[in-house]
Amino acid sequence: MPAQQIDGVLLSQQLRAEIAERAARLTAAGKQPGLAVVLVGEDPASQVYVRNKVKACCDVGFHSVLEKYEADLTEQALLDRIAALNADPAIHGILVQMPLPKHIDPHKVIEAISTTKDVDGYSVLSAGELMTGLEGFRPCTPYGCMKLIESTGVDLRGKHAVVIGRSNTVGKPMALLLLQANATVTICHSGTADLGYHTRQADIVVAAVGRRNTLSADMVKPGAIVIDVGINRDDAGKLCGDVDYAGIREVASHITPVPGGVGPMTITMLLMNTVEAAERDLAQRG
Repeated sequence: MPAQQIDGVLLSQQLRAEIAERAARLTAAGKQPGLAVVLVGEDPASQVYVRNKVKACCDVGFHSVLEKYEADLTEQALLDRIAALNADPAIHGILVQMPLPKHIDPHKVIEAISTTKDVDGYSVLSAGELMTGLEGFRPCTPYGCMKLIESTGVDLRGKHAVVIGRSNTVGKPMALLLLQANATVTICHSGTADLGYHTRQADIVVAAVGRRNTLSADMVKPGAIVIDVGINRDDAGKLCGDVDYAGIREVASHITPVPGGVGPMTITMLLMNTVEAAERDLAQRG
């Protein structure tokens, strides 16, 4: 029997309805969730991403601020603007769209964002909170992947999960979130010898390397859950992920499509982190 497709669009819609309800309660209490999105330069893909994020905020009842700057904005001017947003009580989350122009240090920018407003979950402190199990903001894509896995109803306790990829934004935090769910986790990467040896033992495989056909059907354990984080294009220019969807669907129990799987969840979890930031702020300040 073909694998059940995990519908990221449907799950995203369900979660956004919940987020909108929480935002409405906060707004009624005088604490409308606010997200500031900062875009530096004219990168076409970044402009699309930013537009989608701002629209998503409006759809769930957030206060949204979009700040656009020319590519020659100085690093110090950007840091000063972040400092002002840190101090703005109407803003609960700050997102600086990457990539930044080459003269601006992205690490310095990320670290300038207040930890209480780091809704991307990228700062060193946020990473440390995740590492040590403290309450903090989870990076949006791995957070979304966990929601997709949870939607299958499979208990991760004692399951073997393989994460293909070791990036700071997806691979490493993904592994930590799976560990928190009591899975046994293996991280594979470009230096891994015989990737298939590891993936064939896995009950859950998360592919996040940005290279199509990284995972084929003969590398998947029958009945496994496969989460495809990759965004690539095939020879015909059509969007595809990191895995051989058609082949693996005949082996796995659940699989995410590309598009329509992980992608819709990333912005949704950004909204989730922002509403959580506003709830924490209300609890602390009243």
